Amino acid sequence: MDHYDSQQTNDYMQPEEDWDRDLLLDPAWEKQQRKTFTAWCNSHLRKAGTQIENIEEDFRDGLKLMLLLEVISGERLAKPERGKMRVHKISNVNKALDFIASKGVKLVSIGAEEIVDGNVKMTLGMIWTIILRFAIQDISVEETSAKEGLLLWCQRKTAPYKNVNIQNFHISWKDGLGFCALIHRHRPELIDYGKLRKDDPLTNLNTAFDVAEKYLDIPKMLDAEDIVGTARPDEKAIMTYVSSFYHAFSGAQKAETAANRICKVLAVNQENEQLMEDYEKLASDLLEWIRRTIPWLENRVPENTMQAMQQKLEDFRDYRRLHKPPKVQEKCQLEINFNTLQTKLRLSNRPAFMPSEGRMVSDINNAWGCLEQAEKGYEEWMLNEIRRLERLDHLAEKFRQKASIHEVWTDGKEAMLRQKDYETATLSEIKALLKKHEAFESDLAAHQDRVEQIAAIAQELNELDYYDSPSVNARCQKICDQWDNLGALTQKRREALERTEKLLETIDQLYLEYAKRAAPFNNWMEGAMEDLQDTFIVHTIEEIQGLTTAHEQFKATLPDADKERLAILGIHNEVSKIVQTYHVNMAGTNPYTTITPQEINGKWDHVRQLVPRRDQALTEEHARQQHNERLRKQFGAQANVIGPWIQTKMEEIGRISIEMHGTLEDQLSHLRQYEKSIVNYKPKIDQLEGDHQLIQEALIFDNKHTNYTMEHIRVGWEQLLTTIARTINEVENQILTRDAKGISQEQMNEFRASFNHFDRDHSGTLGPEEFKACLISLGYDIGNDPQKKTGMMDTDDFRACLISMGYNMGEAEFARIMSIVDPNRLGVVTFQAFIDFMSRETADTDTADQVMASFKILAGDKNYITVDELRRELPPDQAEYCIARMAPYTGPDAVPGALDYMSFSTALYGESDL
Repeated sequence: MDHYDSQQTNDYMQPEEDWDRDLLLDPAWEKQQRKTFTAWCNSHLRKAGTQIENIEEDFRDGLKLMLLLEVISGERLAKPERGKMRVHKISNVNKALDFIASKGVKLVSIGAEEIVDGNVKMTLGMIWTIILRFAIQDISVEETSAKEGLLLWCQRKTAPYKNVNIQNFHISWKDGLGFCALIHRHRPELIDYGKLRKDDPLTNLNTAFDVAEKYLDIPKMLDAEDIVGTARPDEKAIMTYVSSFYHAFSGAQKAETAANRICKVLAVNQENEQLMEDYEKLASDLLEWIRRTIPWLENRVPENTMQAMQQKLEDFRDYRRLHKPPKVQEKCQLEINFNTLQTKLRLSNRPAFMPSEGRMVSDINNAWGCLEQAEKGYEEWMLNEIRRLERLDHLAEKFRQKASIHEVWTDGKEAMLRQKDYETATLSEIKALLKKHEAFESDLAAHQDRVEQIAAIAQELNELDYYDSPSVNARCQKICDQWDNLGALTQKRREALERTEKLLETIDQLYLEYAKRAAPFNNWMEGAMEDLQDTFIVHTIEEIQGLTTAHEQFKATLPDADKERLAILGIHNEVSKIVQTYHVNMAGTNPYTTITPQEINGKWDHVRQLVPRRDQALTEEHARQQHNERLRKQFGAQANVIGPWIQTKMEEIGRISIEMHGTLEDQLSHLRQYEKSIVNYKPKIDQLEGDHQLIQEALIFDNKHTNYTMEHIRVGWEQLLTTIARTINEVENQILTRDAKGISQEQMNEFRASFNHFDRDHSGTLGPEEFKACLISLGYDIGNDPQKKTGMMDTDDFRACLISMGYNMGEAEFARIMSIVDPNRLGVVTFQAFIDFMSRETADTDTADQVMASFKILAGDKNYITVDELRRELPPDQAEYCIARMAPYTGPDAVPGALDYMSFSTALYGESDL
């Protein structure tokens, strides 16, 4: 034993010298040390995934000896030699012995050659030296250390047990009660100490060894039979085994403290993550609704009828009244939740929450803006479509009327033109036929305008995408083809009559005069009937008054028209008189025209009947326009009151948010009462919506009595509700910040007074120049450069401001402060960010280093932690939370299943990606 004991071992020797001399002659100590030291080495080597079987053989090449020193010290040794020669083994053992010596241990009589040669006593002495240095030397209890400290610890822990008396590290442990007392003192649920008997040492020892191995992760280093069968158990073996109990139990309190700290941090993190998930879900649902709604609003497929378009308009009204308002509330609540979450993150010293891509508040605002734009365009398109369909219906009816009149006129004209009556006619009859044909040509020319009008109307219906355009085109084409045929037939008949004209000499000029005057008058009457039956569309009183004036002007022409009618009838009467007087053999009809006096009188009577009908239609339309005007005035009167009221309330809320009247709680109470008064105004908005619906149902498209549209009122009302909710949320966050940061009401008032003083545009934010001036007013010496009077606070100015306030930072630290004050890089500083900046440095919060140190305690000072250790030390839900998020540990001392708690700790505070 004297051959391998180091200088330090002599310090731990007990006074019983004759006990040591006796043991030198007994090999039992060697057996106990071999087993104990082997188990102790394997308890550490298994962390590196290996073990030893024979202590004097497995350390001979020095490789596992160097690995053991690396595991228990946590340091890296020099690179070992991998050769199999003796010189390589001696080199490796020397590296291990040099490392032990570097730790302040003076080795005596222990050389590398003895270890390489497998000298049992030297090998056991070296391992004992290692155990003393790394497992026992650092034990300290009440200013005693090493062996004395370990002994005092055992005495203190077993003092309550009357049948246990620990005085040394050999015979005091033979009955096994000392080991059982240590376990029962720290883990009473593992051993039923009351059933143990002092006279049954084997049972006591085996119970302690089995429980320690199963529940305390302390390997079985001793045999109960060896201890009981030896007069004096080996002291070094007992000390080695007992030191394992010390290390297992002394770290329990540290582990509990560390676990509590981690639980606290993880609880905050879990709550914040739940808030983030809630935000993400609400944002996703709102964006999905917007995504589904915009295509519906962007659908511009027109309907064919007014009824279908009216249904579209009704669906749009349902959307505005029923579907959109809840989404407005969701959007407002989303912004409130986002601001509250950011405040909680700042108060818990966590990085600001950045929603997933496409779900920022700004993204939702942009999507909402697209929705509003599509909504506005959709309403305008529907109104334009209604006007277009109204115009199409009017044009289609006009086309049918003109086409019907023309078809009635052309009926029989082709047959007439194909007649060859001139072949058997007398000279006078030929003359008559020629004159009649000239009159027909005049009539044909007069109808040219009507045909052109029919074609123009058909072309306009095609350009406006009239749904029944094929039938209109077919009818128009038929009329045009017939018209071209009439022209060709007319030309052909004229040529035939002119060939025969040379044979005819006389003609009845009177009939010709009748025909010439009757034809245009007949056309005038047909035009008058057409105009009197024409439908009309007006939107204002001025338009109906214009139609009424035109109608009165038409009625003023009737006396002159009646004189022309009488004159034409006089010509026909004169013809009859001449025939009767001179007994002219006439067929009784005018050879030059088909227009008879009866037809003229009949059309004239029809015109006279249509005039009062037109009067009645104009009167009814005038009454309808008067009703519409009353609707316009009624809507305008309310809108002109509600619009300014909303603007006034917006301005009042802006003043309330920046004025300082009472405490923040008083301001919050005032704002909530103000919010209630605004909500009570909702019935007037609903009443205005009702008037607006009446206007839309009456197809009123403009209103000169007000500049406010229902859209303006809706947008203003929604902005008013959003503004009061956002202002209340800002005050709530200020209260949360004040209470969390310990800011007094006087400090809060001082901050608000300075902020308001420099917020000259009352926008609720400060620009760089205003922020700089505000800091100076609060006592921060920014420093002015007389050569720089730009009115802006650039990066250097702001850095100088922070340095003057006591901050000493480089580029990285300055960037961090800027990200706190203006995280979105908008170039402005809000009051909330201003308060956070003024109070941030005084907060007492956890840090990543503190959490990392706590994990290191749980891991037993390792650079990694295992799944079993997490589940043993932490509550189940938080242990699984860590396991799911910790990355695998990849360091050189990694073992299977090792987890990297360092990167996880920094990620909790935003210093890396989680």
